[in-house]
Amino acid sequence: MRRTLPLTAALTFALASLGAPAQQTQLPDIGSSAGELATPAQQEEYGGMMLAQLRHYDYILEDPLVESWLDSMGSRLGASSDNSRQSYTFFMMRQREINAFATLGGYIGVNAGLVLAADREDEVAGVLAHEIAHVTQDHVLRAVERAQKDQLPILLAMLGAIVVAQSAGGNSSDDAAQAAMVSGMGLMQQRQIDYTRSNEHEADRLGIQSLARTGYDPMAIADFFGKLQQRSRANGANYYGTDAPEFLMTHPVTTTRISEAKDRARQIAGNSPTTLPAPRASLNPLLPQGLQVGRSVLKSGDTGRFDFARERLRVLSADTPREAVTEYERLAKAGKLDIAQRYGMAIARLRANEPAAAADLLQGLLVEVPGDEWLELAMAEAEAKSGRHAQADTRFESLIQRFPDDRAIALTYARALAERNTVEAGKRAQALLRPQLSRATDDPAFQRTFARASEIAGDPVRAGEAYAEAAFLGGRPEQALVQLNTLKKRPELDYYARARIESRIAAITPVVLELRRLGVRDEVLDRR
Repeated sequence: MRRTLPLTAALTFALASLGAPAQQTQLPDIGSSAGELATPAQQEEYGGMMLAQLRHYDYILEDPLVESWLDSMGSRLGASSDNSRQSYTFFMMRQREINAFATLGGYIGVNAGLVLAADREDEVAGVLAHEIAHVTQDHVLRAVERAQKDQLPILLAMLGAIVVAQSAGGNSSDDAAQAAMVSGMGLMQQRQIDYTRSNEHEADRLGIQSLARTGYDPMAIADFFGKLQQRSRANGANYYGTDAPEFLMTHPVTTTRISEAKDRARQIAGNSPTTLPAPRASLNPLLPQGLQVGRSVLKSGDTGRFDFARERLRVLSADTPREAVTEYERLAKAGKLDIAQRYGMAIARLRANEPAAAADLLQGLLVEVPGDEWLELAMAEAEAKSGRHAQADTRFESLIQRFPDDRAIALTYARALAERNTVEAGKRAQALLRPQLSRATDDPAFQRTFARASEIAGDPVRAGEAYAEAAFLGGRPEQALVQLNTLKKRPELDYYARARIESRIAAITPVVLELRRLGVRDEVLDRR
């Protein structure tokens, strides 16, 4: 009995851990093909719940400029993928480990560390294109289906081997049982690795195609993989060593795979002419007949924002603003900071509550790059934090006129106004954000800002609705439900407000009940 207890406990742990992924994804145990495991609506629901929980535990890096850059890049890659109708949600993780992942519903996460490790936007785009291919080819669903098929027979065989070993008796039975268990676990892991490698090769091939279609360098995937492999070797890590970049742990890379990716990229580049014939006159009568249009005109390539986005991420992913300042001071000792790094230093100073120092840096940058949107926005923010409200408002209003639908500008301006805590400022912030409300149903940062603006503007009902929505999107559905039920009791509600609130209560209640069924409860509400 004493001999079998450790093995039984270990087997129980193996069963529980291997069963966990299916339980966590809440997928029904039915169907013989990946498409039957979950409908698109169920996949979207799962992805949304996962993102909300990541927000709840503060894994998500929320920044409107970074989000705009990432979404712009990802959306164009998605439109060039094998399934252009698939919707995607791209989000940035604050971790500095090098990793990216895709999950159900087209939700794709990228760690800040991956962007910091890249030298150019094409490399980040290559990883995004690779993850998009995982979505379009249903690799996540296929992995769940395969786990369901493999798990039971392998574990039963493992258990049978352990029973036979134990029945033999003697001191060697423990060793035999241990070997049986290790063998069974190794078999399961090897089958999963082999399956993953086939997925990875397919994702490479399709990702390279998407890169080329979008105007990025198709060689970028192979270049980035090679860079990560070299970094792993420089750190003295084994292939799956703990010092290897996290991306290599979840996306196995071999020299052969890198070579194959390079060969595919060369083939695509070789089949792409430097110039393409223009459309016929009947299709586009505005162009002269026979005009040759260069590829640079037809394809967009990168966003032009990578350098600034990377430095912004360097600041926002640091443990504290002061540590970000220190990091730039170290870089400055190693050599002169370039324009993007000086922008990063300005953002670090701004976050460290040094708006005057930030403004000095930005003033010099605006001389070198006049009119740049990101620099102008940072300067407006620095002026607002320095108390120069008139100058800040003039700059903000100019940006709003130039970019009337820009979410980052509207959010940054609204936050600056909300800090003044006046009714007039609150109403102006409301007016800035209201046109974008219909597009911000899944944006907790936007909802929080609109809630605060409504609150100081004297609109408690709209504030309450927005605060509840922010709580729901931030992984606190129980809190959102409590807030909405309290709000529903207010006597000043009109018919339309009551209908909106009751509709959200009806939508959020099933989510709360499902989380409770799984044992997930709001720890703050439970302590009350």
